[in-house]
Amino acid sequence: MNARKRLILITHAPALVGDDTRTLAAVHGFEQALPGLRLEWRVTERRRLAALPQRDAWLAEATKTGEFPLLCNGDESYPVTISGLQTPARTNPSGQPLFEVHAKLPLDAAGIAAAADVLEAVAEGARAYWGHVSPDGYGVEVSEQMRHSAHGPERSPRGLPMLNLPWNIRSPAIPQYLGWLNYWSAASAQAIGFPDLARDADLLTRARRTAAGGWIVRLTDTPLDYDDPTHLDALERAYERFPEIGGRAAP
Repeated sequence: MNARKRLILITHAPALVGDDTRTLAAVHGFEQALPGLRLEWRVTERRRLAALPQRDAWLAEATKTGEFPLLCNGDESYPVTISGLQTPARTNPSGQPLFEVHAKLPLDAAGIAAAADVLEAVAEGARAYWGHVSPDGYGVEVSEQMRHSAHGPERSPRGLPMLNLPWNIRSPAIPQYLGWLNYWSAASAQAIGFPDLARDADLLTRARRTAAGGWIVRLTDTPLDYDDPTHLDALERAYERFPEIGGRAAP
């Protein structure tokens, strides 16, 4: 598959503090989950690649100032990247600053096979509340589900339920939306009521427990395709099952 088709990973975690080791843990986890990967390059201001022979020390120093600069594998024909950012309290659930990790890997057989392990490793390295892996382009679809007005439509153009904006969600542990592969920490799973053995039998066939007690839940066998009616049906069923997601449940 064309390397320009990508899988996008995002996790949402508590804000970085001081000499936080979670940036290094996320990078090390990513490398261990994708065989042969070494994220030992940075992109300069002139958009050129520069090797980082002391990568861990360089990243630890950047973390002290609350930064997680972009790291990559140095292969422009097969790019893999990871970076992070701090998001301000005013844009987040319950007015809390958060730390997001963003990663990209090719949407090919190797990327698809490793995606669940990568998500678990990065999310638990960052001690995330929740996260997901989805094909590039999912963001446009999710943006069309965002409720910007109390008088807006009840369904997106795809017929999916509307979601509250992040700052209107009561807790950072509540996922803001669904992706293809979903990481729910123990706190997140508790917040949305997963698992329920009676109601989640089908989802549990595509779910596994993580080392830290969270869950990886795969909505569809193949990467999410919004043009596939069976994938839209899987999304619709999951949103119906978990009304907390997107802050849709009554307070």
